[in-house]
Amino acid sequence: MNNTTKYGLIFLGGIALGALGAVALMRAKPGAKDLATDLISGGLDLRDKLMKGIEGVKEDIADVVAEAQHKSQERKQAQEQAEVVVPAEPVAAAPEAKPSV
Repeated sequence: MNNTTKYGLIFLGGIALGALGAVALMRAKPGAKDLATDLISGGLDLRDKLMKGIEGVKEDIADVVAEAQHKSQERKQAQEQAEVVVPAEPVAAAPEAKPSV
């Protein structure tokens, strides 16, 4: 079973479970519906708080990455300038050794 089939079956199972829950909720006592509404409302509030926290972390990470890229660019420019300023000296050829007989 490949991942697409696996996740598709999980998705369909979730839909079926949600539908069964909705039917059970409609046939349950009126107080159960209010409880479910409160729970879902609290879950939505929690999701909103988490998303705000995640956005803050994303922004912080983006700032750090931008600073790192800037420092990397500065370092590359400094290396290029150092290579241009200091010309390479010609290497003198080593004298050849004469074989002794």
